Amino acid sequence: MIRLLIDADTGVDDSIALLYALNHADVEIVGITTVTGNTDSEQAGVNTLKILDLADAPDIPVVIGERQPLEEKWHGPVTFIHGENGIGNVQLPDSARSFRRQDVSDFMMEMAERYAGELVLVTLGPLTNVARTLRRYPDFGKKIRRVVSMGGTLNMRGNVSPVAEANFAGDPRACDIVFQSGMDILTVGLDVTIKTRLTVGHMELLKRVRKESCRKAVEYMDQALTYYRKGSREQNYSLDDCPLHDPLAMVAALHPELFQIQRRKARIECGGTYCKGMVVTDTREKPFQAEYVSFAVDVDRERAVAYLLAAFWE
Repeated sequence: MIRLLIDADTGVDDSIALLYALNHADVEIVGITTVTGNTDSEQAGVNTLKILDLADAPDIPVVIGERQPLEEKWHGPVTFIHGENGIGNVQLPDSARSFRRQDVSDFMMEMAERYAGELVLVTLGPLTNVARTLRRYPDFGKKIRRVVSMGGTLNMRGNVSPVAEANFAGDPRACDIVFQSGMDILTVGLDVTIKTRLTVGHMELLKRVRKESCRKAVEYMDQALTYYRKGSREQNYSLDDCPLHDPLAMVAALHPELFQIQRRKARIECGGTYCKGMVVTDTREKPFQAEYVSFAVDVDRERAVAYLLAAFWE
């Protein structure tokens, strides 16, 4: 059994990553925290409660996290990708669940101490909550088994600038703090998520073979992905598919054997007009002062998609 603490800015792809983890037989989710990114952290929390209902999930604590990046202002929701409500404008019933009213850093540290040495932290949005927790509790990183973070790019172009990916660019200072924490970090960025595509054909197959217990979840995914693919066409001229960002990071947390990984000393560029949020690695014989971070540079795409879909089928 793998115990996960998930930090998300719950948009369309976050919601699919959550549904995958919630339907995976070998996963226990001990808590979910929300952060501002695709949408604001409060809306992300509302979305998360609704996704838990879709999966008929047990009572998993959900804590609202940071509403602004560490050093700058949030630029607003990404509506052309995630819709006005963050989940592709799909109207899900209001949830009867409630948030845990607790400071996000206190909650993260509580979970880290309760499951010391065994907790996998999966981050699907900007790293604001994690950086704030590290600042408040310097021992937090030592209690986390490993971190799997969706974000960044080494060799692929960026998606919010020529060189930067949205999560890391959303709070570059927070990301740099996390990178320098010494935690065991696997970054799943655009190098692998752009090349791993979820197609209309995949969803048509899933609608035919899904478990009855996953009916509501698959119907939601089909609707939300229709909107998400529209945004992908607008952004990247995609046809009948879309990239797998957050869901692929969740697959990596559970099946790292599917990925080719490189370890590099890395920092995040926190300034500049064109390069803010860029991952800067140093492969020189005498590199700059930095911690080593693991980067997914290739993936078995077909198996990754199959593993994702298999959580929902008979």
